[in-house]
Amino acid sequence: MAKKGGGAADAALSALTGLGFAVPRALGPDLGPRVGSALARKLGPLTKAHRIAMENIAAAFPEKDAAWHRRIADEAWDNLGRVAAEYVHINTIWDLTEARDPKARIQIDDATFARFAELHETGGPCLVFAAHLANWELPAVAAAKHGLDAAVLYRTPNSKPVADAILKLRKDMMGELIPAGLTAPTKLAKALQRGAVVGMVVDQRFGRGPVVDFLGRPAHANPLLANLARRFDCPVRGARAIRLEGGRFRLELTDPIPMPRDAEGLIDVNAATQAVNDVIAGWVREHPGQWLWMHRRWR
Repeated sequence: MAKKGGGAADAALSALTGLGFAVPRALGPDLGPRVGSALARKLGPLTKAHRIAMENIAAAFPEKDAAWHRRIADEAWDNLGRVAAEYVHINTIWDLTEARDPKARIQIDDATFARFAELHETGGPCLVFAAHLANWELPAVAAAKHGLDAAVLYRTPNSKPVADAILKLRKDMMGELIPAGLTAPTKLAKALQRGAVVGMVVDQRFGRGPVVDFLGRPAHANPLLANLARRFDCPVRGARAIRLEGGRFRLELTDPIPMPRDAEGLIDVNAATQAVNDVIAGWVREHPGQWLWMHRRWR
């Protein structure tokens, strides 16, 4: 009986997930994100996550007043609502071509264009980190769309129907998808061994990781990227999307970031983890309303 009940629950959740994707798909890539934004702005402040966001923003920007803190939280809900609705439209949103139409949804500047060309020419191994900024799916899409051999670490949702639905959306757009878990480091290492570009989002709390300074406060960070960089001594770059007006984005890929080294000349894992978080903190300070403030980054 328990198995039957579980199957019924999964079926119901699967149906709800399908509905959750069908509605923004039906609304289209322009109206869908606007509706998602309106809903998130309205409902987000009613949740416990809003209190977490306000506490985080106030602690990261103590020099700003309460009105500014509320505005940034509102912008963060706006961004999150748009990201949720954009999931089903990533292929439509991604309209970058070599011509780089200034009216296209995806924009990159000359420097980033040259860096992608360099990466395509030289290949990997290369590690690329990203953060929960703007639409954080786009940097992973960029690697595959530029014809790179790419592998992307992702976190699997707890619900199998939701996980299956998201995986179905991602699998044709992002190269090899590696679920986070015990076997992830081995799979990521194998991807680097074959010369792939390996990407991961690294701005969430990792309780077993080293403590770094992040936006002026101590926070546990994930050392996986730094550990892989130490093992393979490969370039480390950062990638981010910046949300622009009119449903548009600018993508940026950094030059290789110098990684601190220890007395033996090897990459220092803790110092390298700090260096990566310093870059992300700078991104957040530049566009604070586009970061995901609702999670407990600091505890």
